Amino acid sequence: MATLIWNAKIYTPNGILSPAWLTIENRTISRLGSGQPPATELEQAQEKVDAHQHHLLPGLIDLHIHGAMGFEFMDGDLHAIEEIAQFLVQHGVTAFLATTWAAPQSALLKALDAVGNAYGRIRNGAALLGAYLEGPYMNPNRAGAQAIQFIRQATNRQEALTLIGHEMVKVVSLAPEYPENFWLIDACVSRGITVAAGHTSATYEQMEVAVQRGVSLLTHCFNAMSPFHHREPGVVGAGMTMPELRCELIADNVHVHPLAQRILYQLRGSEGIVLVSDSTRVTGLPDGQYILDNRPVQVKEGKVSLLDGTLAGSGLTLDRALRNFTNAVGISLQEAVLSASLYPARAIGIAHQKGSLEPGKDADLFLMDDEGNILLTMVEGKMVYIRT
Repeated sequence: MATLIWNAKIYTPNGILSPAWLTIENRTISRLGSGQPPATELEQAQEKVDAHQHHLLPGLIDLHIHGAMGFEFMDGDLHAIEEIAQFLVQHGVTAFLATTWAAPQSALLKALDAVGNAYGRIRNGAALLGAYLEGPYMNPNRAGAQAIQFIRQATNRQEALTLIGHEMVKVVSLAPEYPENFWLIDACVSRGITVAAGHTSATYEQMEVAVQRGVSLLTHCFNAMSPFHHREPGVVGAGMTMPELRCELIADNVHVHPLAQRILYQLRGSEGIVLVSDSTRVTGLPDGQYILDNRPVQVKEGKVSLLDGTLAGSGLTLDRALRNFTNAVGISLQEAVLSASLYPARAIGIAHQKGSLEPGKDADLFLMDDEGNILLTMVEGKMVYIRT
């Protein structure tokens, strides 16, 4: 079946087409163009959508998300994954990586197996791309809200190989300053797994070595890592200056001050930044006290923290992150959306298939009005959300 979306402002990597039209066939974008759709497109389309000059944007890709609406991927439950995926499309997210945290091997494998069972089976939700292992091979001094008792290094090679050998693993985040983790970086790179530096106290020089080995991503830049200092630039200094690294950014204005977001953008541009939510099970729930990873957390005015004040993930959605980032940095939506779509796709090697509105790519898209309301979302050509 062919679907025609017309009378839209279409956001492409090369600019905005307006008014414009786009045709979807067999889950992919087949054609698009400026002006009114040709008669042949109108005749062939079984479904027609008048966009009323709203913004038609590439679907957002959230590489780092733990959960939402009372559910998390560490629950190891198919229903939980489906609920999260269905929540995401209400916020313009069309694809995501299910993110874990430091835990025993058995809990991690349970979560990974659930991701494998859900892969390709989610209905009316965002596409599950695989899993992101945030840890457990971290620096305990940069644990943040991670359970410190489960943080370790990759000395047990059988355990680590079992984890990265799971077909769902697409990203592994680790502390690259530990020699015990060097082999794991190499093993991930050889398997095509993206390696991120996260929860780390690495020096700038240690980051240079890590990048040479293949580390290409920073887990939530500025957070849970060695900061920039004029005598020791640290991991943040590496993120600010090394073109090989893409920097995840939690643009909730809590984890990272708007000025710091602007500085990072001025140094790296939108291409060096990947917007992520790092959202947890409290996302979408009202303010109050909840249990997160068997510990109480407080949710208040968008901030999620342990009772001692330590930030514990976020309650952020990626559409709100996009608005915050656009305002903090002072750039156009056309440029900013690339940091939540095309550049995340590039970070995990799927930009040939997802991340932009171009012929031949998956029809992952959402329609948004001038107030930022998500009006509809399509995943691989299927209408999965319509605002009522």
